Amino acid sequence: MVNGLAQAVLAAGLLWSWAAWAGNQKEEAMADSVRVALSNAIKDTRPPQPVFRDEAARVRYQQWLTAMSDRLKRKLPDDQVRLEFLQSVWYESNRAGLDTGLVLGLIQVESAYRKYAVSMVGARGYMQVMPFWTNAIGDSDRSKLFHMQTNLRYGCSILRMYLDIENGNLYLALGRYNGSRGKPAYPNAVLSAWEKWKFPI
Repeated sequence: MVNGLAQAVLAAGLLWSWAAWAGNQKEEAMADSVRVALSNAIKDTRPPQPVFRDEAARVRYQQWLTAMSDRLKRKLPDDQVRLEFLQSVWYESNRAGLDTGLVLGLIQVESAYRKYAVSMVGARGYMQVMPFWTNAIGDSDRSKLFHMQTNLRYGCSILRMYLDIENGNLYLALGRYNGSRGKPAYPNAVLSAWEKWKFPI
């Protein structure tokens, strides 16, 4: 009985510690140009097919894919799911001009790599995108936030927008992404997680 209660308390504590980080982006007024740009980015339904400028870039991508797959094996044990996830992360982060390690670190903090994660405030999927974004820049279909590439595309596009708004200040952009701008806990957690996912140049 005591052991069962202790386990329940521990499980609740772990759930709370994860939920405390989950996305809570605030719905903000956006300039029409920003809304249109984001909407166009989301509408692009091309699959994540990498294009390389040369053979060295292709080899580097394969090295990255192998290294990240090894690191992520415990969290995503299914080889096919892990491969598709990493291909999508690489494609969407590069498309948005973001470091892939930063995006993987943010996903670690936001959802612990859980595709169907839902936070206490309703944020969904890997990058914990708030459903209001589907009305603001999408087609209002909230269920699409559980689609791997769609979720990653929303998350990367939104973070890119916040980086632009904050003139490249990653600390403030991360705070804005989480709805906690100016508070250190969330940006520090993502920056710390990023260290695990950096790939040597």
